[in-house]
Amino acid sequence: MSIDSSHVFVARIANEYSLNTQQVAATAKMFAEGATVPFIARYRKEATGGMDEVQIMNVRDRLVRLADLEKRREAIVKSLDERKLLSAELKKKIAAAETMTRLEDIFAPYRPKRRTRATMAKDRGLEPLADFIWDNRESSSPDPVSEAEKFIVESEDKDKACALGVDALAGARDILAERFSDDADARAELRNLILNDSTVTSKVMYGKDTEPDAQKFKDYFEWSEPFATVPSHRMLAMRRGEKEGFLFMRIQADEERALAIMRGRFGVTNSGPCADQLDLAITDSYKRLLGLSLETECRMKAKKDADIEAVRVFAENLRELLLASPLGQRPMIAIDPAFRTGCKTVVLDAQGTLLFDTVLHLTTSHSQAMEAASVLQKMVEKFNVDAIAIGNGTASREAEAVVRAAGLPKSVSIIIVNESGASIYSASEVAREEFPDKDITVRGAVSIGRRLMDPLAELLKLDPKSIGVGQYQHDVDQNLLKAGLDDTVVSCVNGVGVEVNTASRQLLGYVAGLNSGIAANIIAYRAENGPFKTRDELKKVPRLCDVAYEQAAGFLR
Repeated sequence: MSIDSSHVFVARIANEYSLNTQQVAATAKMFAEGATVPFIARYRKEATGGMDEVQIMNVRDRLVRLADLEKRREAIVKSLDERKLLSAELKKKIAAAETMTRLEDIFAPYRPKRRTRATMAKDRGLEPLADFIWDNRESSSPDPVSEAEKFIVESEDKDKACALGVDALAGARDILAERFSDDADARAELRNLILNDSTVTSKVMYGKDTEPDAQKFKDYFEWSEPFATVPSHRMLAMRRGEKEGFLFMRIQADEERALAIMRGRFGVTNSGPCADQLDLAITDSYKRLLGLSLETECRMKAKKDADIEAVRVFAENLRELLLASPLGQRPMIAIDPAFRTGCKTVVLDAQGTLLFDTVLHLTTSHSQAMEAASVLQKMVEKFNVDAIAIGNGTASREAEAVVRAAGLPKSVSIIIVNESGASIYSASEVAREEFPDKDITVRGAVSIGRRLMDPLAELLKLDPKSIGVGQYQHDVDQNLLKAGLDDTVVSCVNGVGVEVNTASRQLLGYVAGLNSGIAANIIAYRAENGPFKTRDELKKVPRLCDVAYEQAAGFLR
């Protein structure tokens, strides 16, 4: 984003986040120059007035959303202008729209439409009849039925003929119903009603309640609660049940309240022939068009809000995993437990290098367990092991019980390690490059041990989404999830700092100002020329330009 496109948003963002304009302007300028969140937060406090990472990310994300709003505004103006529909009043309304929702509401009547009942009625020449009903809504004398008879056309073309006056009235009501549906103020008022005073209900699909896979959604077979307060995890659960074909979910406001709002807005204040026709059009507009359209909108908003909250929780969980206290560089045994196939066991030196691997049958029979315990004792003694890491997957408790009963020295720590994503790492290209001749189970055990040594360095070899930090990861917007988790990883990596002479390509790629390509170049330079002795030596790395160096240097040890 350029400075020119962001400076117009400065005052608005400052007001929204209770910041001063100088803080926001300085932050926007630095983003435009290529600065990163960690760099701004740590090394430009004097410019931002001490803003923290969260505030800086809020400014960044709001700049993007406002730029998207302006882009859409320009596209709408261009579309209307090309079709000769842009009046001065309409242009003023578009310019005043402060949200994407309001902008789309204003554009709704002018959006190119597919063939609808209203457009077919217009093709039959019924728009003057619709205008007649609207113009005489407060009068008790004009008769719309008599007026409709003027529009009866004798023709063999059924698409253009209105055989009866009642057909003409129905067509006129279709035109009015679409007008009401496209009214920006009506949409805004009814949207507010649904968002703040509607009910979300969930029911089991007919005949699905006895299916085994449906039982995980049984709490929602007959569920109802206020839409405004539904927690994100329940919304995601109901949506998943609906997606899998077990649940049927609706978001509905009180229909009479909604119709009362529309009657008040469109002037149905008394009875009369035209007012009655108008009331029928209003009811049809809400039931057939507006209600369903706004329900869809609110479902999308609920999904978006649930995604945002879920991603926030996932990010917090990920942060805890990444910043878990490392055991440090100590020789250890790592065990990936299993029942039938035995526990894949590896020995790592203090730097995490694989020294030895075998299979110990800790969880099959008692005799095999005793034999495995004896072997484990010898391994601890031979390799001077300080700790044993046991994955928390299948057979973890059984394996732990045998290890603890094996009579190992008290100085040996026995620690259960979260192994989420270890199987994904073991089959990854990174693992294949490091251990091309080893089975994937050996790679998985190595990963478990290294996680205990340094959780951050090891977990960053995985896509953050595969670490398993939440129940509904696959249900949320994947782009939002990736952005949220990537922000968390970047924050953790740069908060801790990186040892440039030992860090992996994956770890270096998350350093402020760097990417995977530059990280690979750093590794290659390091391999060819030996360890970096000064930060200035980094400037010799291909593609590491001055801007990247400025961003990264402070986070590299």
